[in-house]
Amino acid sequence: MLGRSKKRKPSRTNSLIGHQSRVDGDIRFGGGLHVDGQIKGNVASDGDDKATLTVSDRGAIEGEVRVPYIILHGAVLGDVYASEHVELASSARVEGDVYYALIEMAMGAEVNGKLVRISDAHRAPLALDHDGRVKEAKYE
Repeated sequence: MLGRSKKRKPSRTNSLIGHQSRVDGDIRFGGGLHVDGQIKGNVASDGDDKATLTVSDRGAIEGEVRVPYIILHGAVLGDVYASEHVELASSARVEGDVYYALIEMAMGAEVNGKLVRISDAHRAPLALDHDGRVKEAKYE
């Protein structure tokens, strides 16, 4: 992109939610999180600006997602906020709005909501506040 150096996503996975696993509750992570199972709750990075969420074609998240990088092959039922990069594979499905700085979308990917580009001036960090909650980022 103009004026921005090209950053690469880390390929390292620190945490895994397996195919037969279901998590009920919010998740905060750093590094890489790979989801093959189901999450019913919000997913957010812990302020790591290279944190990457990967959701396989068998994985699903029902809740809001706030991460710098997301690689989606499965489903998200909720809004997605990616401060750096969104990659939607052909099997990806989002039932909600997608807020992104940079997006890659394969033919067949489905977004049932708005696609909203985040300008550099409106990008806010996804860090946590002192209460352990995600700071509100304002996207317009």
